[in-house]
Amino acid sequence: MKFLLAQINPVVGDLEGNAKKILCTASKAYSTSADLVLTPELSLWGYPANDLLLKNNLIKNQYKILDQLALEIKKKYGNLSITVGIAEKINDSFFPNLYNSIAMLESGEWKIIARKIILPTYEVFDEKRYFRSEEKVSVLTKEIDNKTWRLGFTICEDLWVNKNIEGRGIHKENPIFDLKKKKVDILVNLSASPYTFKKLELRCKVSSFAAKYLQVPLIYVNQIGANDNLIFDGNSFILDKNGSKIKQLKSFSEDLSSWDIEQTKPQKNKFEKSEMSSIFDALVLGVRDYAHKCGFKTALIGLSGGIDSALVSAIATAALGSNNIYCVSMPSRWSSSHSKSDAKDLARRLKINFNSIPIENLMSSFEESFLNTISFEMAEITNQNIQSRIRGTLLMALANQEKHLLLSTGNKSELAVGYCTLYGDMNGGLSVIGDLYKTNVFKLCNWLDSKDSINQRKSYMLDTNVGIIGENILTKAPSAELGPGQLDTDSLPPYSILDNILKGIIEEKKDLQQLEKDGYKKDLILKIISLIKKAEFKRKQAPPILKLSSQSLGSDWRVPIAISY
Repeated sequence: MKFLLAQINPVVGDLEGNAKKILCTASKAYSTSADLVLTPELSLWGYPANDLLLKNNLIKNQYKILDQLALEIKKKYGNLSITVGIAEKINDSFFPNLYNSIAMLESGEWKIIARKIILPTYEVFDEKRYFRSEEKVSVLTKEIDNKTWRLGFTICEDLWVNKNIEGRGIHKENPIFDLKKKKVDILVNLSASPYTFKKLELRCKVSSFAAKYLQVPLIYVNQIGANDNLIFDGNSFILDKNGSKIKQLKSFSEDLSSWDIEQTKPQKNKFEKSEMSSIFDALVLGVRDYAHKCGFKTALIGLSGGIDSALVSAIATAALGSNNIYCVSMPSRWSSSHSKSDAKDLARRLKINFNSIPIENLMSSFEESFLNTISFEMAEITNQNIQSRIRGTLLMALANQEKHLLLSTGNKSELAVGYCTLYGDMNGGLSVIGDLYKTNVFKLCNWLDSKDSINQRKSYMLDTNVGIIGENILTKAPSAELGPGQLDTDSLPPYSILDNILKGIIEEKKDLQQLEKDGYKKDLILKIISLIKKAEFKRKQAPPILKLSSQSLGSDWRVPIAISY
């Protein structure tokens, strides 16, 4: 029996376009004599479709498209079979009235062969809002060349019920245990599993457990591409019955790969990457897909000469190409000469479009207007925020006029404690590094300027002869330069300390006592907790944040604004 693994990048809601993409995989399958094409979870919709699933006209259109697709496959490719992820309508009066299902298209028709059992409701997932849970495991019996095969089908989370590996605790009986009784020949998992740090390692562990427990090979097919704040890394794979990897598909890239069930030797080509290279690839894909799927061809960045805007500029250049990146330096009276030159030098190294708009005169106009009309003299923090808001207004005007996607350059450390300005540096259509702590920004930039990134830089057509970020930017003390001699450490503890406390609070959910046991002073912990609470109203107005961690400060951070605890 021969499979084609179709690791594809659907566009959410584009049912017709996604159907065409699925049809294109059939051509590859036909040319390699594959018997069955496997596409990811909800491949006809793209994941997550969220409230698009509540639109009855889309549900109706889905069935028409399935009928047409099944006939087209039969017409062009004969007996080829293809699995397609769909939202199956349940015809009763209860709500939700959908299953997250897998349809198999063959012989000009289609039928449901699997429904999702475990519906996740953690982090960004909210599947119980849309879907009903199936009770039984799914087994497909298929005859190929006079031999009968029994294929066990699972959908994404159905594989993840193992508290010893994934750590959330058992919330329903593991479907893999029920499949043991069904005596399947192979286990298939069709997924839309977003990228987060160390996610591939966890996927391999839960999959390896399932393969070994059932003593059958396992095929794991994952979606790739970015949809809003979520990045899907692909990294589909095949394991043998002992849980060892015998095939790995590409990461962060569409890939079609055939596999015969008789092939058990590991493949020669490997796609394993370092953590830093994976983070960079993820962010590049996040920017590229967000721009393209939202109809943007160019991006705009406020370039300060600091490390955050430098990294965002490098990511954007890799994603969209140097000709499509526009950067603007907006120096004030407090901007150092080296920040001005560092910004210009970075733009030269990246070969991106660069302009400078000094804001000294605009600042003076604001000060004079306030004094002359209402005798209002701006205090220090107000003065600093006005500078940031002038820059934000200029950037929005340019983005509006030229139809650029404005990229926000704030990092997770700043967003967490509110060291950012609403309607200023928080302006933008996408927050690129909003899930990277400042210490990780430095790590990623140091990797980017090292020899370890050469292959990546070549693939993205970035200069390999010089450091992209540059020594000046890498070694300068972090500063917003909104006041004389200002440094970030004037208001915040060193990032090496701050980020560890923030990670403890945000990702690890530690309380005051646990953080004190970790060796941090009570007054500092309480100060940081207070800053996080006070900044909640800012985060609610921030642009979408590309998710990298198990707990970003975006759509999976659901803390009220008006609170007391």
